[in-house]
Amino acid sequence: MKYLWKGIMAVVLTVCIVNCQNEDYLQDGGKHNPYYNGTVLEYLNQHPDKHYFSELTDLIHYAGLDSVLQNEEITFFAPTDFSIEKSMDYLNEQLYWRRGEDSIKDLHQIQPEVWKEYLSMYIIPGKYCLKDIPQLDTAAVSAYPGGAYYSMAKVPMNMGVVYYDAANVKYAGARQILYSYVYDFTTMDMVNAYVSSCDIQPYNGVVHVIRFTDHYFGFDRDRFLESVVNAGVLPLEQVRRVSDEAIQRKKEGGL
Repeated sequence: MKYLWKGIMAVVLTVCIVNCQNEDYLQDGGKHNPYYNGTVLEYLNQHPDKHYFSELTDLIHYAGLDSVLQNEEITFFAPTDFSIEKSMDYLNEQLYWRRGEDSIKDLHQIQPEVWKEYLSMYIIPGKYCLKDIPQLDTAAVSAYPGGAYYSMAKVPMNMGVVYYDAANVKYAGARQILYSYVYDFTTMDMVNAYVSSCDIQPYNGVVHVIRFTDHYFGFDRDRFLESVVNAGVLPLEQVRRVSDEAIQRKKEGGL
């Protein structure tokens, strides 16, 4: 893939321990000011590393979710571009090798309603910082199950804070948010995503960035594949034509 260098970066960053403690925004072990002078959407658009959220912000616009991230009070678990590409790699592998179909070369070939459905899974109405989220112990879920929430898409999700041990003292160490897509709450059958940077607080909510080394966009890559196929894939030529027309209208002052 053309984003091979991101795979190399992912391997390098795997060795970094990144946790969230108290109300501080921690990244790569260092404290940072958690407050951002702007909205959730503006934070994503103005992130200093454009390779983290450039595709994400493009898809937010394509799916028609701009106003949600700009105006509504939300908690956004931000998947990075790398997670999107992991799912796209899997999707193309399945399309080509198992179905004999052409690979998807442009993200806009996937219907906007599919992107909206899956992006909405990462949006929880209201503001939830680490301190607001109940404890989760994956080895003792009956005692510490985290909290059940519905995403903006009305999909059942679970938010929990994992308390690590320190110096042989249980739950005395660093804390990390775990955000999960729930198949079944009765059995706590979930697909987990760990947060790498937490409690980034724009005007209209909070952003928690999902660790990209092991997260597939959409949580369940086969469910995402099925949704893409069922909605139908747009021909690349059609996407290019629409894009060229939009560029021309912008040049002419139509946008």
